[in-house]
Amino acid sequence: MIKILIVDDDQDIRFNLSGILKEKGYNVIEAGDGREALKILQGNYPDLVLLDMRLPEMDGMQILEKMKKYDHDLVVIMLTAYSEVKDAVKAMRLGAYDYISKPFYNDELLMTIKRACENINLRHDLEQTRAQLDAHIESRKVMGESPAIRTVLKQVRIVAPTAITVILQGESGVGKEVIANLIHQHSRRRSRPFVPVDCGTIPDQLTESILFGHEKGAFTGADSIREGQFERAHEGTIFLDEIVNTSEAVQMKMLRVVQEKKIRHLGGKSDIFVDVRIITASNVNLDEAVKAKKLRADLFHRLNEFVINVPPLRERRDDIPALARSFLLEADQEMQKNIQGFSSAAMKLLLDAPWPGNVRELRNVVKRTVLLAENDVITPDEIILDEIERLLVPVSAAHSGEPPPSMKSRVVTAQERIEREELIKALHSSGGNKAKAARALQIDRVTLYAKIKKYGLPPRVGSPLADDNKQAFPTKKC
Repeated sequence: MIKILIVDDDQDIRFNLSGILKEKGYNVIEAGDGREALKILQGNYPDLVLLDMRLPEMDGMQILEKMKKYDHDLVVIMLTAYSEVKDAVKAMRLGAYDYISKPFYNDELLMTIKRACENINLRHDLEQTRAQLDAHIESRKVMGESPAIRTVLKQVRIVAPTAITVILQGESGVGKEVIANLIHQHSRRRSRPFVPVDCGTIPDQLTESILFGHEKGAFTGADSIREGQFERAHEGTIFLDEIVNTSEAVQMKMLRVVQEKKIRHLGGKSDIFVDVRIITASNVNLDEAVKAKKLRADLFHRLNEFVINVPPLRERRDDIPALARSFLLEADQEMQKNIQGFSSAAMKLLLDAPWPGNVRELRNVVKRTVLLAENDVITPDEIILDEIERLLVPVSAAHSGEPPPSMKSRVVTAQERIEREELIKALHSSGGNKAKAARALQIDRVTLYAKIKKYGLPPRVGSPLADDNKQAFPTKKC
């Protein structure tokens, strides 16, 4: 559904325009001046704007320039008096799509809007074609072509054309968002938005507002209506990563979206219909999350229509050479280093590494290596693995066995020491702010609290009060 923003200080004109457009099936938002329009633009993502030339404080020309800076592709139709036609022509040079002189005939208005919508749909189709091509290229770059990944991609092709809800399970860094995007790009919704939401990084107090939107005045600082991510994803796909980290209240509202396809803005009094396909992801087993009461059982059973398990990189080592070369080419083009490839010994080092951070970690290591490389062929000495990686290499000559028990024991101890020190460092840097520390460590807060408990750190670690207590925790001993 095309969303149109009407910007006019005349309430009667807004009322009449809104009625005409709603009758034709358009979704309409109204603003009485430029400041309100610019605030709405940041939260509601209209497809088209009807902008009056004469407005208080800022005129239409100034508002047009600001809108185009915010969204260069936004389609804007100017509403002008007959005497302002010269200004309207100037507005078109600044990026306006067209203009309509007041008083206008309804048929003329609707025909101009129809042409603009055809232009919008054509651009969407072009963007969609590019997105599909990019998604195909990205799937090969970030996933690989091993038998395990071919199985995953086969499941994607089977489930994508349907309306079935999908759960993606796998460790962090395996490429769950890439898989979710592939499902969307191969679905019937591919011309509509794909909206990824990382539920693990949204502060609790903002979760409802971000997901479901809010009304003006719903809380301090809510100075305009703002649509939520579910509205943004209308007729498209929403990807909810780490859904386990949402509160029970939010999960209850998600359940209503799944069951009734309705949301309500925070502070709102009426329901809003949303048609979205939901794809969720987690790096923990959702069955276990239900048993631990971190995920509502009724929501889980509604979402659990089709599950795709994305294997970790250590279980598909056949993908490492192709992925590493792809990442090297990507980094080499970015940094213009003219590196030809990896030596056989360097590739063996990559094949032997355990990659606990999966594909994301491999990409980061290759990028870092390319940055610091001094030769046109990467050697083992130039590959900078993380500390824990160096302790684990080689896993085995055949890339399939387990490290000896004594080594395994040493590795676990070293890993825990490193992890504990990084945890303490992040908590100190954040001044005891757990949310900030979690973001710095790139983990969710649930995981952060679990690690604080695991390593026996005091509840207020990193805060000034804890720092005053010199025996709160050791800095060098485990």
